[in-house]
Amino acid sequence: MDPTAFRNSLAAESPPAVLSGALQALWWDAKGDWEQAHRSAQQDPTEAGAAVHAYLHRKEGDLANAAFWYRRAGTEPQAGPIEAEGQRLLAALLNGTG
Repeated sequence: MDPTAFRNSLAAESPPAVLSGALQALWWDAKGDWEQAHRSAQQDPTEAGAAVHAYLHRKEGDLANAAFWYRRAGTEPQAGPIEAEGQRLLAALLNGTG
């Protein structure tokens, strides 16, 4: 899936079944449903799932919890605009590099 197809899929009521748990979490986040995004991230045991989990906790302002998930993802805590982090995660996951 490319970024345009991902954005277009947001018109649906649920994410495409082909998306990984981490991408489903970002899909729900893009729809404005933090709770469902968080549930999706929790269900993805991969480093990608942990990275999205960290992003979501950073977005909600829970930096201590975010730091835990960044460690689980094997990455440093992020700084800068939260929107930029979300876009980087989405691009990496859609490209298969995240």
